[in-house]
Amino acid sequence: MNALHGLRSIIRGQVWLPGEPDFDAARRPWNLAVEQPVDAVVEAADAADVTALVRHARAAGLSITTQSNGHGASGRTAGTILLRTRRLDTLQIDPAARRARVGAGVSSGRVQAAAAAHGLTGLPGSSPVVSVAGVALGGGLSWFGRAHGWVADSVTAFDIVDAEGRERHITADTEPDLFWALRGGGGSFAIVTALELALHHAPSLYGGRMLWPAQHGPAVMDAYRTITATAPDALTVWLDLLHFPGAAPMVAVDATYLGQPAEARDLLAPLDRLPSPLSDSRQPMSVAELGAITAEPTDPSAGLSHTELLTALDDAAAKTLLEEPIEPLLSLQLRHLGGALARRSDSPHGPLTEPYALYMLGLPTDPARAEAVTAKQRALADALPTSGRKPLTFLSPTESVADAFAPDVLSRLRDIKRRHDPHHMFRANFPVEA
Repeated sequence: MNALHGLRSIIRGQVWLPGEPDFDAARRPWNLAVEQPVDAVVEAADAADVTALVRHARAAGLSITTQSNGHGASGRTAGTILLRTRRLDTLQIDPAARRARVGAGVSSGRVQAAAAAHGLTGLPGSSPVVSVAGVALGGGLSWFGRAHGWVADSVTAFDIVDAEGRERHITADTEPDLFWALRGGGGSFAIVTALELALHHAPSLYGGRMLWPAQHGPAVMDAYRTITATAPDALTVWLDLLHFPGAAPMVAVDATYLGQPAEARDLLAPLDRLPSPLSDSRQPMSVAELGAITAEPTDPSAGLSHTELLTALDDAAAKTLLEEPIEPLLSLQLRHLGGALARRSDSPHGPLTEPYALYMLGLPTDPARAEAVTAKQRALADALPTSGRKPLTFLSPTESVADAFAPDVLSRLRDIKRRHDPHHMFRANFPVEA
């Protein structure tokens, strides 16, 4: 405990200890259904604070778990100091080189806004509030993954603090093994304070959501399968089955196209032959506006999620998804993958050869509801053609890195962990150590 009280003498940012006002709020993860026990919370003012914390923890035999705002928390944090990196907010755009320098606390939405001013884009997911660093450390699926691969594939360098408390700048040339591990292997190896990211040309974007009553689900599914069967890499289409509290069930299609509106409308023409939608927000848009498509919550909330990668979306799979109401789930989302995601990737995940990802979400409003949600998720997963593999950033708290990586990859990650953090100072949301 003396070592924890000593944090205030070395940290210029903020420190919270158990029993103090706001400690519980400071340690809270994004998913309020996850309990996150920690011994202290430190919000670093800058990279020098991170260095001071690591040296202090090393001398005292303490462990550190790092989060910006708590996305992806698993609750495996007992006995650690929780490091918040949201004040590491450097953002520099080099439009000529198509590069961004991004602090560990910078959100995806902020990068998109800065890049859009130059006709460029990062690789954003559905939520604008997640940190780019956190997504990249987990590999990262994006709206534009079909065009440009994993988010981690676009990382060109990391600024880290290693287990000895040294600030270092690493690349594929200077530290090939550690660089490889950080591009999708999680936060087990070092604390990332900033990263350098390749940006991509995006002079034109078309996107939005179409929404219908659930009775049109079979027709929407048929159109979705037709579109995704021949979609070019620039087109990404997701299908959503939705049942919000107090509302009738609905089905939606979300789409983005890196190109001209006329081309997008031609590619999405099967949707226009369906019954008139309840709403249609498709239009030319900025890459800074992507968060509006799915309008995910931007404040912490409780949820139970489960993800599977589908090896096919054949007639039987489509029937399984539609034959019963999704209740008690809140949403069921099919993401079309493929394209660049299925091609070579020098990252722990490697190529993502499964053509679709299925993400299922329910609200654990009480224990009975929580059990019903997990039972529904298990039943659907068991009835569908799945590979058994999961992207690291989509793991649920009950899963582990063994669900994300092949045995040989996990063995390599563990070897890198032993060499770079032999005393297990760094505890990731999903640790690679056995």
